[in-house]
Amino acid sequence: MRDFETARGFGVYIHWPYCARVCPYCDFNVYAAKLRRPDPLLEAICEDLRAWRNLTGPRLVDTIFFGGGTPSLLAGEHIARVIECVRDLWGVKAEPEITLEANPDDFGRFQSFRDAGVTRLSLGVQSLNDESLAFLGRTHSARDAVNALDVASSHFSCVSLDLIYALPGQTVKAWEAELSLALSLPVGHLSLYELTIEAGAAFARAVKRGDWTPPDEDLAADLYEVTQLMCEDAGYPAYEISNHARSPSDASRHNRIYWESGDWVGVGPGAHGRLTARGERLAIETVENPVAYQKQVGSCGHGRSVLQSLSRLDQIRERISMGLRMTEGLKIEDLDTLGFQPSEPEMADLQELGFLDRRTDRIKLTLSGRLAADRISLLLSP
Repeated sequence: MRDFETARGFGVYIHWPYCARVCPYCDFNVYAAKLRRPDPLLEAICEDLRAWRNLTGPRLVDTIFFGGGTPSLLAGEHIARVIECVRDLWGVKAEPEITLEANPDDFGRFQSFRDAGVTRLSLGVQSLNDESLAFLGRTHSARDAVNALDVASSHFSCVSLDLIYALPGQTVKAWEAELSLALSLPVGHLSLYELTIEAGAAFARAVKRGDWTPPDEDLAADLYEVTQLMCEDAGYPAYEISNHARSPSDASRHNRIYWESGDWVGVGPGAHGRLTARGERLAIETVENPVAYQKQVGSCGHGRSVLQSLSRLDQIRERISMGLRMTEGLKIEDLDTLGFQPSEPEMADLQELGFLDRRTDRIKLTLSGRLAADRISLLLSP
């Protein structure tokens, strides 16, 4: 199996696990604490980056992504320190994409993030409706979100906005009004997610208790189709199942590394990474608990809890599930490289049902197919 260093880019993901509060829909590896002294964890992250450098060898970094958690709780100087560490270890391309996830509440630090080297801000607005924001456990108002977007757009050439739809009681008309407002704001990128009830999140317990009921599948599908059509008409076509960009330059280069099965470093508590080297595809995970992560880095020089070589079957399944998320589809040659082709009868059936669009060099999902992407990925996988 050939390596993909040059073809698919090379990214660095930094997970900052702390939030001012944990949102009830979230099941990520996050902890409710402002952490007055971030330096010990930052030092552990930089040490873990050095351990990754020993695994990757010399590379040039295309993208850096600060996710969480809430990395915008950090000061600009902390972000600058990590970016400088990445530069020292690998070197960074001339025009890197450096993204930071931020809460609207932290708008006062946006300028410092730009000064630190961040080039792209991903703003976790989640809703532009005050009632929905309260339901989602957010601490900002719709007005706060719009004001924060104005501040962000004055500092960053690319601003991304996250919204969640398919909330209990939400109608198509209400979502159309909210999305219309979002499309009028100064953003180049929209990440629009259907609310999912994750097993480890507070919302799962609320649904189990009968506190509220999620929208049925038919309404959720209607909301998704409305989302695609409105964004397309407004000049924000989908380039991935949940992501829309005003232009190719506004699309997330870092996330594309994931979807195209490229290589990326993952550091910070609970981070994941992938590395293609010496004919192997390595899956790497870090210790989840922040205190345990720092202790392991201090004693072992790295934060890894898992380092395993993915089997050929796992690589094929991952390539299909991630590749089909992109609206441009999955390259046939990517599967040829792994010695696999999906079943012809299965693909023919899916095409006849209107779920699949087969081109000479690609397999792509139709709009209807995107609604069943996970199931279709399983059908096409070995």
